[in-house]
Amino acid sequence: MEKSFSASYKQAGVDITAGYRAVELMKKHIARTMTSGALSDIGGFGGLFALDLTGMKQPVLVSGTDGVGTKLKYAFRLNKHDTIGIDCVAMSVNDVICCGAKPLFFLDYIACGKNVPERIAEVVSGVAEGCVRAGAALIGGETAEMPGFYPEDEYDLAGFAVGVVDKSRILDKNTMRAGDSVIALPSSGAHSNGYSLIRKVFEGEDLSAPFGGGTLGEALLAPTEIYVRPMLALFDEVRVSAVSHITGGGFYENIPRSIPDGLGAVIEKSAVRVHPLFGLIAEKGGVPERDMFNTFNMGVGMSVVVAAEDESKALSVLRAAGTDAYVMGRIEKSEDKVKLV
Repeated sequence: MEKSFSASYKQAGVDITAGYRAVELMKKHIARTMTSGALSDIGGFGGLFALDLTGMKQPVLVSGTDGVGTKLKYAFRLNKHDTIGIDCVAMSVNDVICCGAKPLFFLDYIACGKNVPERIAEVVSGVAEGCVRAGAALIGGETAEMPGFYPEDEYDLAGFAVGVVDKSRILDKNTMRAGDSVIALPSSGAHSNGYSLIRKVFEGEDLSAPFGGGTLGEALLAPTEIYVRPMLALFDEVRVSAVSHITGGGFYENIPRSIPDGLGAVIEKSAVRVHPLFGLIAEKGGVPERDMFNTFNMGVGMSVVVAAEDESKALSVLRAAGTDAYVMGRIEKSEDKVKLV
């Protein structure tokens, strides 16, 4: 690549050679994510993946895309860039798993004001870690240096995931029945939602202040949980009628999306294990309880509906897979898709 250099382009703010350096630094992180389907040494302009459709009669591809939002501002303030990529992966693969699909591969997009190779590689190290946790291969991406559009010390991050599921195993919310159990999978904190409100609440706060065994900054930057492995384990053992990824809009917007007409989820607020961060947000920001449940996950990153008779087994499978799942409500006949009591 020594001949690929443009002094004129560099004077305009784009250093092509920095891009090449970033790619070299990324390679060791990307290598960690390679799965049997990833054709890493073939192609160059597109990411290639060989599908293994063994045992599938009607394979269906499921895709998801998302970014990290203004949580990035805390990565900038703390100058910590090695976990924000986990959030990027999580936001897409957690959506894909809600259909019952296994994530296969992921692509990322990083736009920055100035390409600092070490910082870009740090971001990609987090993306790679997220992919490892999701069992997905990182088969491609793009880094765009955009001087004048972003400040030199800032960037944006987005991603795209693809998974696959046999059509007969796509989750069907119409199998849901009154009396079914609603199981909660705990979150690590705010995940990647509600940060515009969070930033307003904690504006001017000392991020090094002690909180929860660490610092406030660490709590605000805690990466989003990836629920792929426990959910895939559950799908193999128990009939699941619906899964909701609790993101922006909290309980009131996300849970209803997975519930058929005529039924509703009754969530017992006393059962919800509210993450301590949300108590601090409500107190410092004077945020009403309903707004808290309508903005944040409140400590529940994902909800799962199973038949009452499968409740015990579902909890056992999920806990064995590493998540401290618990029951937070029931399904009942109702015109209200979700009620917090």
